Amino acid sequence: MRTHHHHSEHHSLERKGWLRAAVLGANDGILSTASLILGVATATDSQNGIMVAGLSGLVAGAMSMAAGEYVSVSSQADTEKANIELERRELAEDEAGELNELTQIYVKRGLDQQLAGEVAKQLTARDALEAHARDELGITEATTARPLQAAFASAASFSGGAAIPVLAGLLSPLDNAVAVVYGTSLAFLAVLGALGAKTGNAPILRGAVRVTFWGAFAMAITAGIGALFHVQL
Repeated sequence: MRTHHHHSEHHSLERKGWLRAAVLGANDGILSTASLILGVATATDSQNGIMVAGLSGLVAGAMSMAAGEYVSVSSQADTEKANIELERRELAEDEAGELNELTQIYVKRGLDQQLAGEVAKQLTARDALEAHARDELGITEATTARPLQAAFASAASFSGGAAIPVLAGLLSPLDNAVAVVYGTSLAFLAVLGALGAKTGNAPILRGAVRVTFWGAFAMAITAGIGALFHVQL
């Protein structure tokens, strides 16, 4: 007796989408906050100053990510709503024309004219607006823009990444703060680079090396600027 296996490619792709976004958010959190901490750490001998800079960077970055994502996804949601309302009016004004339009979409996807017409009729009878939203506009329940969810996810992923250099700086002696923050941040950037590459089916080693190299470069530049303007606080 043949065993039937359930395929999970669709669900896998959905997980990869949000996982990749989370990885990128955490990567930004680590790099920007670590760079800020290193810049301040090389410019001052104050542990409090370093921690204030790190925490400020974490909060400001998370709020900036959340606000930016909310505005961006809200604009996308507004566009989706406008397109759906337009489609609703077109269905009310020209039902036959919209049916033919849906039929031609299925023809272009490989169905013959007769089968495409039958599919279009059945889907229209079931829920015409849903069919047009999905197959003409590319809008589904799974892909619908959710501004609050996107804002929260961006803030959370950034904060998670930013917490790494903040904790590293907080738990390390002042004399070793620069080295500890630098090394810890690079290690986590390498892990995130590898994870990001894996989610995109790219070479893992190349992804890890690329992120680590540019992370090391960015942090070295900010540390150098801090050393250049060394002050006592």
